[in-house]
Amino acid sequence: MVELRISSELIASENNRLLTAHKSDYEALGAHLDRRGIDIDSITRKVAEFFVAVPSWGVGTGGTRFARFPGIGEPRGIFDKLDDCAVIQQLTRTTPNVSLHIPWDKADPKQLRAHAEALGLGFDAMNSNTFSDAPDQKYSYKHGSLSHVDQATRKQAIEHNIECIEIGASIGSKALTVWIGDGSNFPGQSNFAKSFERYLDSMAQVYKSLPDDWRIFSEHKMYEPAFYSTVVQDWGTNYLIAQTLGPKAFCLVDLGHHAPNTNIEMIVSRLIQFKKLGGFHFNDSKYGDDDLDAGSVDPYRLFLVFNELADAEDRGVQDFHPAHMIDQSHNVTDPIESLISSANEIRRAYAQALLVDRKLLAAYQDENDALMASNTLKQAYRTDVEPILAEARIRAGGSIDPIATYRNSQYRQKIGKERPASAAGGGGII
Repeated sequence: MVELRISSELIASENNRLLTAHKSDYEALGAHLDRRGIDIDSITRKVAEFFVAVPSWGVGTGGTRFARFPGIGEPRGIFDKLDDCAVIQQLTRTTPNVSLHIPWDKADPKQLRAHAEALGLGFDAMNSNTFSDAPDQKYSYKHGSLSHVDQATRKQAIEHNIECIEIGASIGSKALTVWIGDGSNFPGQSNFAKSFERYLDSMAQVYKSLPDDWRIFSEHKMYEPAFYSTVVQDWGTNYLIAQTLGPKAFCLVDLGHHAPNTNIEMIVSRLIQFKKLGGFHFNDSKYGDDDLDAGSVDPYRLFLVFNELADAEDRGVQDFHPAHMIDQSHNVTDPIESLISSANEIRRAYAQALLVDRKLLAAYQDENDALMASNTLKQAYRTDVEPILAEARIRAGGSIDPIATYRNSQYRQKIGKERPASAAGGGGII
């Protein structure tokens, strides 16, 4: 039996209060979509089957390069993190899997699996960490990891990634995500070609350790912590990596890891076309890699990304099953509330993309009718799909209004009494 962190009676009570209005809204939207030739129940079923993983590190308060301001009841370790992730899943019914980060979340695999199963959770992709130093490691990653000039340091980073695979295999994960901070801060500091050669050689050794049914995701990032050059800096380099490593290697797209004004949805299309789209880290940004809540700044861009995914789904692209995960930092909000909100926004973008009239869009595209093609997308985007999202949650036992229910449960106040307050942390530049 699944252990519930929030009373099921509270969820039922909150839903009953809103149910009459919800039914009216759902019926009205159904009638509207019916006039457009769309069956609302078929859309609701598809939305209910769409899931996005939550990151274990996301339930803690994030920070900036300047400072970190801890919140109430912050998780003390991975088991507290899983408890918080279970709350998100219980209310949204959108996030059944958790993505772990090693060594931050390192614990006995049997205990991890047992605790997660008791909460009704599973595990998504494993994430390695060679962008910061662990207390017990022999060699520092200050000047790189998988591309380091020192062979012993590279070997240490390779062994760490293989350890992540071994831990993941014992808890039911099926993928490894590798992001490195390797790069340079001064012209001439690194040899671009040699650094990339060392990286490819290291990743090839990690690749050999993958189980047959696993995938490996390489993640690119334009800058930070290296501000002059980055070893895996863009989607083109990422694609070269996936092609070089083999059929189990794919590209992971983080929405914040691109140059300003980059057409991310076109990158998604290219990677789908050449069968190397592995998945996403969803967040939002205004200036750079801001890791803001998904859909908080540019929800239309999020919709356009999902338009490409829905198009691929509609065309029946073979072996198309990208991984979806949230990856964001929460500095001024309750992390659980932000993750609830983001999970809802991601499903919203998917639901809107399912409403696009693909035949009509293709006709306008063939006629070079730019205005009407654009308006076809906008018609889907402007549709209020909240009744569909709520209905999908209700059918799965979730909450009509997850954030309101969460606040009324006083979960944050309760765990604040159980978990000792964290000390404030300083940033690295002041």
